[in-house]
Amino acid sequence: MARPLPDHPQLTGNFAPLRMECDAPDLIVHGELPRELCGSYYRNGPDPQYAPRGQHHWFAGDGMIHAFHFRDGRVAYRNRWVRTPKWDWEHEAGEALFAPFDPASSDPRVAGRDSTLANTNIVWHGNRLLALEEAHAPYEVDPETLESKGYWTFDDRLEGPMTAHPKLDPETGQMLFFGYMAAGPFTPDIAWHEVAADGTLTRSETFQAPFPSMVHDFVTTREHLIFPIFPLSGSLERAMQGRPPFAWEPDLGSHIGIMRRDGSARDMRWFEHDPCYVFHPMNAWAEGDKVIADVMKFEQAPLFPNPDGSPGDPAKSQARLTRWTFDLAANSSAVSEEALDDFAGEFPRFDERRAGLAYRHGWFACTPPGTRGSLGAFTAIAHIDHATGSRKVHRLDPGDGASEPLFVPRSEQAPEGDGFLLALVFRAATLRSELLVFDALNIDREPLARVELPHRVPYGFHGNWRPAG
Repeated sequence: MARPLPDHPQLTGNFAPLRMECDAPDLIVHGELPRELCGSYYRNGPDPQYAPRGQHHWFAGDGMIHAFHFRDGRVAYRNRWVRTPKWDWEHEAGEALFAPFDPASSDPRVAGRDSTLANTNIVWHGNRLLALEEAHAPYEVDPETLESKGYWTFDDRLEGPMTAHPKLDPETGQMLFFGYMAAGPFTPDIAWHEVAADGTLTRSETFQAPFPSMVHDFVTTREHLIFPIFPLSGSLERAMQGRPPFAWEPDLGSHIGIMRRDGSARDMRWFEHDPCYVFHPMNAWAEGDKVIADVMKFEQAPLFPNPDGSPGDPAKSQARLTRWTFDLAANSSAVSEEALDDFAGEFPRFDERRAGLAYRHGWFACTPPGTRGSLGAFTAIAHIDHATGSRKVHRLDPGDGASEPLFVPRSEQAPEGDGFLLALVFRAATLRSELLVFDALNIDREPLARVELPHRVPYGFHGNWRPAG
């Protein structure tokens, strides 16, 4: 029998799981949806099936996909858990068996078993919809029914994990990704892979990071792969002693490796920087011998403790949009840094037809000065114009919370930024969620449409668009 959830900040309010599946074939729309918006928006996030074991972490919930299918000015909705082996074993037992971030608390019945959570991102590539988390292979999901199909290992070519943040090359259609701890838990090995537009894995290579670390994301240019190694260290010894598996160790410093896509990991160039953490970059590009990367930089990794289990400094756990420049021609490993915006924010997105290329427009969830979201939720959505330095903001009502925004181009031929911005928001007054649809370059105006849900969508992580056709 299911037990009540414990009193935990990441299990209350709109962080609390939904714990149900439903279909809504024709959602109420306020305003008018653009007819050009034709396709499916998928959002992934953690939704624990049962009360957790041991020390809970937001990242440890079972993956739940929320799908919004747009066609002819109407929206159909469906949500489903990703039926991973973990989900199946626990469903059969009627209780949680795994403690992903507190392995010493896992049930002895699952000793030696392993399973993806499939709870972080969801991408469409090679005619497959893949639910992702960074410690395992992708889990394939049917794009219409959301039925779980099982692990996808690229016709058995993939050995080891796949990041939740692959990059899609807009010019070649290739998918580039990596997997950290590729030789096993808490090892410094990183494998990177290249997948053709048709979904065939064509290249793999392995290298060692300076130390085992949580490497949540990376970034690419047309010519380069950029691997950031931050001092959020991983330790099997700590984990088995009941101490934090991942912990903040600033003395390790930050190390950013850059290699050419037409080269080899043997030629990796390492740059060194102050201790910091980046969950998500916005974009990167090259100008001659210089590589420029725009990232959401934290002074200290949020949501994770020090090695002794003591909490980090909340004042250092706010990210801000920052530009890093790496000079490949210089005889120096230093990184040049420039602040781009003073709003605390996260979940940066851009027009991904400019992925790896110089770009102008970006969007992110944020908390403007003077506002405070419930349990740290974001209170606004921002658009930044890198050409002018200007910023436009859509502010939510008090108590409401914003999730990651997603840009969808008006058409494949439309200029950069010409399209729509989709953003799920939690409405505190009704305890329900809405999907807002904006003119992407004018988010300071009222949304073009508000898609009303009959329930709330818990705060989650990432989503992507699959065009119709």
